[in-house]
Amino acid sequence: MPIAEDPEPRPSEGREPGGSDPSEAGGKDPFADLVLDEEFVKGATVKEQSGRTRMLAARWRHTPPVDPGGRRSVNDGPSKGKRFGRGPRRPDAFGNPGPRRRLEWRAPLYVVLTIAVLLAALNIDGLRSWYSEHYGDAGTPGSSAVAPAPTVAPETARPTAAPPSAAEQQPTVDHPWAGSPAEGWPSGAEAFVLPAAQATGVFGAEEVAGQLQLVKDYLTAANLDPKVTAGGRPEAALALLDRGDRDSAEAALAKPSEERNAISYFSRFNPAEAIPVTDVVKVQGRTTFESDGEKGVLVHTDYTFVYAIRPGPEAAKQALPGKPSTRPSTTGEPAPGLPSGPGVAKPVALTSVNGDVPGDTWTARTIVRRITDFRFYDPARYQSNPKKINLRRYDSESGNSACNVHDGYYHPQFDQFAQPDPERTGPSLDPYDRSKDIDGERECGSVSRS
Repeated sequence: MPIAEDPEPRPSEGREPGGSDPSEAGGKDPFADLVLDEEFVKGATVKEQSGRTRMLAARWRHTPPVDPGGRRSVNDGPSKGKRFGRGPRRPDAFGNPGPRRRLEWRAPLYVVLTIAVLLAALNIDGLRSWYSEHYGDAGTPGSSAVAPAPTVAPETARPTAAPPSAAEQQPTVDHPWAGSPAEGWPSGAEAFVLPAAQATGVFGAEEVAGQLQLVKDYLTAANLDPKVTAGGRPEAALALLDRGDRDSAEAALAKPSEERNAISYFSRFNPAEAIPVTDVVKVQGRTTFESDGEKGVLVHTDYTFVYAIRPGPEAAKQALPGKPSTRPSTTGEPAPGLPSGPGVAKPVALTSVNGDVPGDTWTARTIVRRITDFRFYDPARYQSNPKKINLRRYDSESGNSACNVHDGYYHPQFDQFAQPDPERTGPSLDPYDRSKDIDGERECGSVSRS
């Protein structure tokens, strides 16, 4: 199909090289040399907002935003400073608080140390006493403190010599074992280490084990019970004895005498004169057993008990010469001043005991050694209670107790009330020497150490 041609030529559209003006004004196109590169974008004076910004701006024209609090912006200014060097946290470029600085601990520590040094300077004597009590001051020139005694295990056989001497020290309420070889000894019932039980006579191993436990219970009740050592009645120990031995022990408690004294069975102090410093009792010794030759069992015990005591309210009065004695005579009749009759074993409630004493009050120690044999009879041959104890031998000796006083109590002597005793004419005795047997014929003497 033939195409009609325009009668006139079309005007230039400005696409020719050289850029002609489409408006036919004869000028050059102003955008002909424009290049939309990065430099052009960065140099723009007007920037188009994002769509979200325009949306939020339109919404906030009617409903302004509310500050929820808790966040800071760069326009809020610096926050208030904190104590101990904790300054304000610098916000980041978006207005969020920066990371928290690590807690500064040195400043409060310096304050505490400064206060401690000032207090120590104001009470230097108290500081020295505290350090001596907790850590010892054996290395301080002129100090009388020594290192704690080494621990001594319970005996397994009779020793061949007396224990070595310790440095001489005056025992006090705070340090009742100072200067004693017994300081490192076992304490309480833990010292009664029982041998392995085995069948003996007519008794099987389990029965022998029960008999050994009965012996341990009796030794504990008769020598370690705080109520008994304070002068109370030894009910638990009496309950373990068979009928004949119990009757004898109760008679010794009711009417003590030279022939029948309660301290032959039990360790007791008159609280008017001597009060135990602590419930701790140092113990050393051993337990063995064998057949009695008549199908029964013999249990041998040999133990030394060390008691720490302080003066009672009448300790000074008892030590003064020329004062009338309040101790019973050897006939068994109680003298004035002590409870009489069956209540003689219960003086605790009848005497006034000082409860508060300074920690540096001088104390003393009484050492009691007991060698006791317990017999368990063959029930087929003897009428006896297999659940009770029969005493075959009970020998004892004591160090630091008055001689020829038979009132059912030990009567220790305290250095602060010491008086000459003309009755002590015998040789000096080391109460810690367990290498020898008890000499029942020994005269009244003194102790070489306590």
